[in-house]
Amino acid sequence: MSTNRRKGRDVDSPPLTDLFLSFLKLGVTAFGGPAMVPYIGRLAVEREKWLDDSTFRDGVALCQTIPGATAMQTAAYVGFKARGVAGAAARFIGFGLPAFLLMVGLSAFYAHSHTFPPVVAVFNGLQIIVVAIVANASVSFGKTSLKDFRDVVIAMVAAGMFGSRVNPILVIIVAALLGFMFYKKNSLPSLSVSVSSVCQSSSAKPVLIIASVTALACSVLFFIEWKLFDLAVLMFRIDLFAFGGGFASVPLMFHEIVEVRSWMDAPTFLNGIALGQITPGPIVITATFVGYMLYGLLGAVVATVSIFLPSFLIVIGITPYFDRLRNSAYFYGVINAVLCSFVGLLLTVTFRFASNIPWDIARVLLAIAAFVGLFCKVEIIWIVLAGTVVSMFLL
Repeated sequence: MSTNRRKGRDVDSPPLTDLFLSFLKLGVTAFGGPAMVPYIGRLAVEREKWLDDSTFRDGVALCQTIPGATAMQTAAYVGFKARGVAGAAARFIGFGLPAFLLMVGLSAFYAHSHTFPPVVAVFNGLQIIVVAIVANASVSFGKTSLKDFRDVVIAMVAAGMFGSRVNPILVIIVAALLGFMFYKKNSLPSLSVSVSSVCQSSSAKPVLIIASVTALACSVLFFIEWKLFDLAVLMFRIDLFAFGGGFASVPLMFHEIVEVRSWMDAPTFLNGIALGQITPGPIVITATFVGYMLYGLLGAVVATVSIFLPSFLIVIGITPYFDRLRNSAYFYGVINAVLCSFVGLLLTVTFRFASNIPWDIARVLLAIAAFVGLFCKVEIIWIVLAGTVVSMFLL
């Protein structure tokens, strides 16, 4: 095998089956969402040497900037650098497949057993854990996004608008406009320019083909089953505006599914998030639960594909141009403002989730314990499992 390297990947590209299977194995243990990014780096850079460390770090910066679940996006980016669009698809699907299969199984279990008293007790406890998880996400977003007075103003405007039942997508657009006006060129951080040009010339055509096939599939759904078409379009829109990772989709999904369309009530949606936390993968896998509860297995497939496909296309389509974008003061200002707005959105949705829980001393103590554990970097899966055990005996 040649030892020559081209901008972050080997001349002799790895087989697609290797890319798929390696990330399928990683996906089985992909708890914690963005926390999986370092593990992806170790696999791709240190173990398999599919790309170098500089290229990987550029990819992480890209995936943190564009909408979608960060870990899923990073998996797609690594595959794209290794084997182009086919490699990105192999890794993206391999990494997300375990979460999808487990969520379908858990959703089926929930649909048939959620009225049993022991199961009700468990989910009552898990709803409290979800409130703590979203509250912790609000704090985490705030620590990383709110750096000066302008950031705080944008977050407060977003919280006020969302609290007044304004559509979150409109909130994000307003935040983007504020970012365009507020941030000047001196707010642009010092950034290196090192994103590789590998695969750049080959991404436009596959993106166009995938988008065309998707449009055709949506047209079929439009004429055959309107409800599935509506579900698909909704998930597309949520994914396109979920800047800042999977948690950014929570207020968008909650608003559209619970408050606008009333497809399910808030406690059921909270239970879907709870199930998403005991499966590997990003929190947006809650879309699988929503699809299954509404329209069975076919609904789960449609919702899952729709919540991941737009951001996948963005990864493979925008990578060649990321250097220009991230070195634009206007682009940086807009993205920074959008991320600040999600602090306000998450904070507001935390209060909305909390308002659906009949609080007592036991529930307050469980919420505090869960929040402290998350704040101290205890892995989410252990928090959820501990909350399940406590709920069985105390709630």
